[in-house]
Amino acid sequence: MLDFAVVGGLYYEGRNSITGLSFLAVFPVFWMAWSGAAPRLAWILGYTCTTLLLWTPLFMQAGGVPTLTELAAPLVIPFVMLGIGIVISTMEADTTAQQKRLAATESELQASLQETRRRSQLLDAVLETVDVGVMAVDAAGRTILMNSRQRSNHALAGLTNGMDTGSDALIYGLDQLTPLPEAQRPSQRAMREESFSDVIVWVGTGDRQRALAVCARAVRENGTFAGSVLAYSDVTEMVNALNAREDFVSSVSHELRTPLTSIMGYLDLVLDDEETADLPAHLLSALQVAQRNAERLLLLVADLLTTASGTMHLQRSETDVAELVRVALESARPRATAIGVDLGCDCEDELHALVDPARIGQVLDNLLSNAIKYSPDGGKVTVRSRMEDGNLVLEVEDTGIGMSEADQREVFTKFFRTGQVKKAAIPGVGLGLVITKSIVEAHGGRISFSSTLGAGSTFRVEVPA
Repeated sequence: MLDFAVVGGLYYEGRNSITGLSFLAVFPVFWMAWSGAAPRLAWILGYTCTTLLLWTPLFMQAGGVPTLTELAAPLVIPFVMLGIGIVISTMEADTTAQQKRLAATESELQASLQETRRRSQLLDAVLETVDVGVMAVDAAGRTILMNSRQRSNHALAGLTNGMDTGSDALIYGLDQLTPLPEAQRPSQRAMREESFSDVIVWVGTGDRQRALAVCARAVRENGTFAGSVLAYSDVTEMVNALNAREDFVSSVSHELRTPLTSIMGYLDLVLDDEETADLPAHLLSALQVAQRNAERLLLLVADLLTTASGTMHLQRSETDVAELVRVALESARPRATAIGVDLGCDCEDELHALVDPARIGQVLDNLLSNAIKYSPDGGKVTVRSRMEDGNLVLEVEDTGIGMSEADQREVFTKFFRTGQVKKAAIPGVGLGLVITKSIVEAHGGRISFSSTLGAGSTFRVEVPA
């Protein structure tokens, strides 16, 4: 506003000498409009002050009051100033808004950069903390990420670059001796866009050799292969423990077989002797019970060996399975009676199938034994047998303690026993169902079950007749 007074003084004294001095008013008009403090007030002040600047000399001239024509003549200049003020205010508003947007964008970028740095630091900390080797490769096979654990694994395998290539790489198969073909190595498979889990390889040699379980997942961008991420877990102790357990089972089984064979041989000699017929009935019965249990124990030893070796041999013959069911029920009845369990049978009178009778009898014994054993407070166990679509179907249902959903997922795992069984101190080693499943699958059949915690279980066996 003070600048208008200066411009007015210049215009009043020099308007007759210098043309266009009134346009100096554009400077205060510009400054007021650009300030952005009060745009509409700036327009009004710019127009009003410019008009007063032009009219003041007319009122101060010697002639007295100016005419309307004299007053109207210079008014185009105030309107020009008004237009300039509006344009400048609009430009200032746009510029200010743009600056605010740029400032907000810069703030967001700074925040995003800070978050990216934080996440990068967190990722680095996680990768260096986890006890798993992690490696990422791009589509061309170049290593773009590797943590210190994986660098140690690579050094153990004699690798100097990120990929497990080269004929001198110390990478072996499951036998720990045969070099793994280059095409079968984990990173090479990953570069073929394969995704896999728990592939076991051995790296290194001698006492430092380690077993690694490798997982890989392909990374895609817009449907195009962009690389893979691989994770290497050291499972040496687990593999050694599993091997030791299998060796222990095999060794114990072999050690048990020798004395058992001797016991059975002498029992056979005694029972086959002619003088045995003169023995009292209760002694003869005791010898026969000892023989049956020795045979059963020998079969269990054979099962332990089978479990350790993973093989199952069958001797199929035309068999009346109904008779096997009756024998199994009679054998299980004393145990069932002792704990108050009722045995029921919903079976056909004759049921012929081409199976291994000893093995199918073992399946029935295992399922019945479990059903009775897991009904410690009494209840009922029902056996069903029938033909169904060319398959021999056997079902054993109990009203016992049942299994939780978590336990059901592990029911066919070697040496697994449910938490309820452990709490109830029910004896067993956790091999019965594993062996049963092996026998059924060796016959080309399948075993399934349904169970409800606290309400009992039903096991169903289907075998091609």
